[in-house]
Amino acid sequence: MFVDRTLLKGIVYGVCAGLCWGVIFLGPQLTQGLSGVQFAVLRFLCYGAISAVLLMPRWRQVCANVGWADWKSLFWLSLIGNIIYYALVGTGVQLVGIATTSLIVGLIPVLVTLAGRHDANAVSLPKLLPSLCCALAGVVLISWHALIDGDAPDSSANIGGILCATGALVTWSWFAVSNARRLVQVTSIGPHDWALLTGVMTGAQSLLLAVRVLAFQADTHGSGEWLHFFLVAGGVALLSSVVGGACWNQASRLLPLALSGQVLVIETLAALVFGFIWEQRLPDAYEMVAIVLLLTGVVWCLSCHLRPEHSRAG
Repeated sequence: MFVDRTLLKGIVYGVCAGLCWGVIFLGPQLTQGLSGVQFAVLRFLCYGAISAVLLMPRWRQVCANVGWADWKSLFWLSLIGNIIYYALVGTGVQLVGIATTSLIVGLIPVLVTLAGRHDANAVSLPKLLPSLCCALAGVVLISWHALIDGDAPDSSANIGGILCATGALVTWSWFAVSNARRLVQVTSIGPHDWALLTGVMTGAQSLLLAVRVLAFQADTHGSGEWLHFFLVAGGVALLSSVVGGACWNQASRLLPLALSGQVLVIETLAALVFGFIWEQRLPDAYEMVAIVLLLTGVVWCLSCHLRPEHSRAG
């Protein structure tokens, strides 16, 4: 029974993180005057500032428990899992659209499951294979659909968008696995403080990039446009980075690695809903089939993890 409650609590945290993260795909569409890289830097400047303010009253106490290895991990997790990942997401969204980008990135549960197949409480690969094939088929279908019937004016833009989305898939899958395993090792720092430290590190990295990436854009936008950009970036930073990051770290500690990735399908669904609302349309036949395949694969994989626990509880 204890295991069931732990899994349920972890799944709830994972679902909350996914809902918060759904808005990250909408941000680049709301700031068309900025490139994907520029919006990523702006978002993480806001993330760093918010994290620093929240952490300031306990800065010395928290940092007393952070060693050199922890700072090194935070550096790479922030760079690869935040800045590089979101720059790729933003560029992919602007090139090939929210639906295609979010569905490709929605393959993250598959890669995380494969990475965690040898961990404790993991389900064997043969049992997971049908669900993984369903999810992979959905992503292949939506990628093919984007290439033959995308919104971009030329095929090179569609290919570029798909490559960016694929790069985002790889970088955040690495982040999910590395961050989860690091959280198991770091027992002296709570998940919320770890998320805030990640924010401070990401903000510092963004500050170094801001001069090169944003300075030459200062005169190309009016004060009203910059206010809009900062409001969107600040909203995404607060909801997705601060709240979503804290929820994800809690989920990472409570769930087996192979299972934690599965709940991220909520992020894909939320992103799709926001995207279709933004574009004021319903999904077409290809997108609907891809969504069904991806959902089927993830739910199937989820049931594979939960079924053994329920049978033991009975």
